[in-house]
Amino acid sequence: MDLVNRREELEAGLAAVRARIEAARSGAGRDGPHDPGVGLVVVTKFFPASDVRLLVDLGVRDVGENRHQEAEAKAAECADLDLVWHYIGALQSNKAAAVARYADVVESLDRPKLVRGLDRGAAERGRPLDVLVQVSLDPPGSQHRAGAAPDDVPALADAVEAAEHLRLRGLMAVAPLGEEPAAAFARLAAVRERLLADHPRADRLSAGMSGDLDEAVAAGATHVRVGSAILGSRPAVR
Repeated sequence: MDLVNRREELEAGLAAVRARIEAARSGAGRDGPHDPGVGLVVVTKFFPASDVRLLVDLGVRDVGENRHQEAEAKAAECADLDLVWHYIGALQSNKAAAVARYADVVESLDRPKLVRGLDRGAAERGRPLDVLVQVSLDPPGSQHRAGAAPDDVPALADAVEAAEHLRLRGLMAVAPLGEEPAAAFARLAAVRERLLADHPRADRLSAGMSGDLDEAVAAGATHVRVGSAILGSRPAVR
């Protein structure tokens, strides 16, 4: 596909997603002048850097990746662009420092042992790293994919706050499979309320993807992470 047609595809996808976000805000009564709105992080996993450049031309600034090797290479290839790179995938402790050297936001901190590596990488880069604590919304006792248990969030948030080069910005979560997203995001909103009582500046809530962003916005999400609804079906895994 040539770049002109691809740009038109991306433009249409962005317009549709932005319309959904605004409709969800309105439906939730969040369209008043005091609501800060909902930020859009476009997830470009498996898509080429050429798509990232087209997205920037269309007004996108926040881009999400969840595989370290791909994210590191793509950030380097797009180093000339004014972008905010969000790392949203599972973090390995031996890769945490490397991720912190190129990411602007890490949304997937879910255990204390990652704090030291992220802090070291941010120090080496020479600027603070924004961090979100990832919360598991899976039922207690189930084998969840990623995320800290809700009861573990306060201690983890305190560890991030204590790190010299990290800034605690809020929470991230993924709705569990097989459950209505609205119920899961209601639990997330309760975790967020407890966090804000101790860390009032950690007010970011990253929740909602292509299939459930509407429910996430209704639950108070400040950012949604959308890939396929904008970029289309993912290419085959390389």
